[in-house]
Amino acid sequence: MNKLTVPDFSALGVAVLGDLVADHYVHAEPGRLSREAPVMVLRHRFESLGAGGAANVARNLHALGSRVSVFGGVGKDMSGRELRRTLEEDGIDCTGIACLPDWVTPTKTRILAAEARRFPQQVLRIDKEPDTAFDDERAGEIASGLSGRAAEFDALVLSDYQYGLIGPPLASLAQQFTLQDKVVVLDPRRHLESFAGITAITPNVGELAHFTGWDVGRLDDVVELRRAVSRLEELVPTRWSLVTRGNLGMALFGEGLPEEGVAVEASGHGEVTDVSGAGDSAASVFALALAAGLEPIEAMRLANTASGVVVMENGTAVCTHPQLEEALASSPPSTRLGKSGF
Repeated sequence: MNKLTVPDFSALGVAVLGDLVADHYVHAEPGRLSREAPVMVLRHRFESLGAGGAANVARNLHALGSRVSVFGGVGKDMSGRELRRTLEEDGIDCTGIACLPDWVTPTKTRILAAEARRFPQQVLRIDKEPDTAFDDERAGEIASGLSGRAAEFDALVLSDYQYGLIGPPLASLAQQFTLQDKVVVLDPRRHLESFAGITAITPNVGELAHFTGWDVGRLDDVVELRRAVSRLEELVPTRWSLVTRGNLGMALFGEGLPEEGVAVEASGHGEVTDVSGAGDSAASVFALALAAGLEPIEAMRLANTASGVVVMENGTAVCTHPQLEEALASSPPSTRLGKSGF
């Protein structure tokens, strides 16, 4: 059996279409108890703004060496400007990002606190969100812009964070890419049925439970997991379903695989620091690996390894090509689901 290696992704072009989210971090240190209320007063240290949602998918793809173009929308606000600037500074093509005057860039503000030389912990999150969902007309315009450039790309990653861009109006675009033998991967939150026939979907166990009506607590059991995925495949037939299972790793089902599925234990050593963006990493690396010609089980192993890297970092981190190569050397092998009891 040949040893799995990380391919050179530099020749691949990937389009990312989805909800662009700004991750705003406020770092502080504990000060004293307030005289006004029984709450801790935090002393502000510094702030930073990172890329979340589809923007994080794009950064993950770029970090592995592929050419990346982002399609979506941001508001004419500070978060939108900073998010676009962050992506452009990385060298990511942002010409497909529309700046919308009446849109609020979704922004997740996380307050992190720690004493000096201690690791910061999240103590509060405040979300700033648009009052209405992305409308179908705008979604159609963004999809049309990507459709005209389809020949530039080997893969399309659809990133749904429930702000309305990913939905039925994009189904024809996904089918266009699929019919051209391009890899199409959906990381779903809300819509599924419109995307039947695409390459793969990458739900986590919570999303799998939501879509199928299963009790999420039952999905640790591999028999129940297989049954839920069978129901998912009835709802949206795709070539593969990659289920991310947190500290239980990942499970893969579909074309050319054993009926019971294939699994891999969670990768990485030490205590998980932050799970933010781990699903973005999984979807992006799985899509990129398939576009590079890897078998789906190999693509799952790479996705699992990359996720194991990013959860050791604070915030929405990315896994670079050298980091992936190094981590892959000690990553767990795949096995038939349930064979080793996970």
